Amino acid sequence: QVQMVESGGGVVQAGGSLRLSCVASGRTWVNVDMGWYRQAPGKEREFVAMIRWTWRGYTSDYDDFAKDRFTISRDNAGNATYLEMNSLTPEDTAIYYCSVPVPGTVPVDYWGRGNQVTVSS
Repeated sequence: QVQMVESGGGVVQAGGSLRLSCVASGRTWVNVDMGWYRQAPGKEREFVAMIRWTWRGYTSDYDDFAKDRFTISRDNAGNATYLEMNSLTPEDTAIYYCSVPVPGTVPVDYWGRGNQVTVSS
């Protein structure tokens, strides 16, 4: 059974940092992409970052707001992804979701339950 367990959210003051974790189990994850989305109150879910598997290794993509402040990574086994967030602002307040899109004849998108991040001014 596929499970995705997120941790690391919380409340932080503006300018602070948080590290989110997402550990996936239930199948092989090493050769699929893993990433993060977020949804702020009253807004649609938006892309944050993705670490993509390629034959040459992993590559990372970021939305513009995350490029200079956030860093996505994976563990060596490929089963976990992390999002290091620095210089946080109140605009970063949102629920952050781990996302694993699995391609195939019948593609499946796996989502974590979400992790609340609140940045106080």
